[in-house]
Amino acid sequence: MSDTTATRPEHSQPDHPKVARGKVGVLLANLGTPDSYTYWPMRRYLNQFLSDKRVIDYPAWKWQPILKAIILTKRPFSSGEAYKSIWNHELDESPLMTITKDQTAKVATSMHESFGENVMVDFCMRYGNPSTESKVREMVAAGCEKILFFPLYPQYAGATTATANDEFFRALMKEKWQPAVRTVPAYFDNPGYIDALAQSVEAAYAEIEQKPELLVVSYHGMPIRYLMEGDPYHCQCQKNTRLLQERLGWEKTDLKTTFQSQFGPEEWLQPYTVEEVARLAKEDGVKRIAVIAPAFSSDCIETLEEINEEIKESFEEAGGEEFTYIPCLNDQDAHIAALSDIIKDNLKGWIG
Repeated sequence: MSDTTATRPEHSQPDHPKVARGKVGVLLANLGTPDSYTYWPMRRYLNQFLSDKRVIDYPAWKWQPILKAIILTKRPFSSGEAYKSIWNHELDESPLMTITKDQTAKVATSMHESFGENVMVDFCMRYGNPSTESKVREMVAAGCEKILFFPLYPQYAGATTATANDEFFRALMKEKWQPAVRTVPAYFDNPGYIDALAQSVEAAYAEIEQKPELLVVSYHGMPIRYLMEGDPYHCQCQKNTRLLQERLGWEKTDLKTTFQSQFGPEEWLQPYTVEEVARLAKEDGVKRIAVIAPAFSSDCIETLEEINEEIKESFEEAGGEEFTYIPCLNDQDAHIAALSDIIKDNLKGWIG
């Protein structure tokens, strides 16, 4: 690698601007977070998120009046209360922000141990701050001639991986001198990721006095229509559960795949987690369950509030007695090792 200090190109004129050169950037991307749980930051965040055509693909003439006149007048209050219940008040940020920062710091340490200062690691958010555009600009300015973009979604979906990539390429459109780029594909079947997931289950079960009767593997949902239109997310979720089951050495009946966070009038992927846990307790007499959420690389509103509060309440009100939430992989060592190995594999030919 060349010196990364900004200098004038050799043989250039004295008035030529200095240019930083010679680094490789690794940009981790997560979903995003509001800057605060109060009304206006929540409204800005929800407006950006729910205006994304990858998330809600209804025609703008039909969707935007509903969004602006109804949803954005009410939902910031309810969503704000949900965020407030899980907010990291000490750092005044959402848990997703705290965890993503911790993940980035550990991945950066791993990259520096392998490649020295030639690799720059940072993170961005698809919605909210820090924006993808701002981080691409920083990396280019710092001399990153190549950028590896890594959406932190184990399974591919148009509403997650694809929209993150869309935003990344939109940011590149604004650069006079575009770096060479690569995007990291879905990693739901990566052996290191599956092993980290299994280790988290084994560690959680080791601390439970009575083993849960069932492990509910809850993924974020999507309209069934998206599956029929070619989105591979549902298939990758099902395979993710199967690989986890095989790694744990369990029977197929020891796990159950469900989907959460349905929104709007359409039929979504089923069974719905909130309904299924209640059915398990009420109809099947299941008293003890554990829930894990492999679609999320970091704990967030959908896990800390929806699973550990709403879905837990649904299970207990239906007669369930012991509910165990197994946290996301977050900045666990096995997770960081898996992410680092995936990055190294995708950097081949560029560095190392």
